[in-house]
Amino acid sequence: MNFDQPLPREVKIIDSASLFRLEERACDLSLNQRLDPEWVRANAAPDGAHYLWPALWNSLSHRQDVPRQLRCELLITLSAGDRVMSLLDVLPYDFTPLPRVTSREEGIQVSQLLDRAPSVREWLLREGEGSDRP
Repeated sequence: MNFDQPLPREVKIIDSASLFRLEERACDLSLNQRLDPEWVRANAAPDGAHYLWPALWNSLSHRQDVPRQLRCELLITLSAGDRVMSLLDVLPYDFTPLPRVTSREEGIQVSQLLDRAPSVREWLLREGEGSDRP
């Protein structure tokens, strides 16, 4: 494992099918940052655009069988049109082939949306679903 590898500096745009697949993979591997895939399926806009922005490298020192992951900020478009922020650990070989945003302006817009979007937890509390932890 190359710990000197730089963090990818690109924002990825993903469709809902890709989001579901990445959340399921993170759940199957018991990665630290993930949402319940069933919550994501129930709440993410089926035809929505979602974004991944790498924040840091993460590794599970107690689980040498799991490769190092990219901990990404995740912007999810919900069915109702709201956007929420979460974190998602993604394996590099799952991250690399994803399409990236095509313009600097879109990347800036995603950054601004991430800064303003409530976390999933905050959104659940606001919606009165605080006891249903994703």
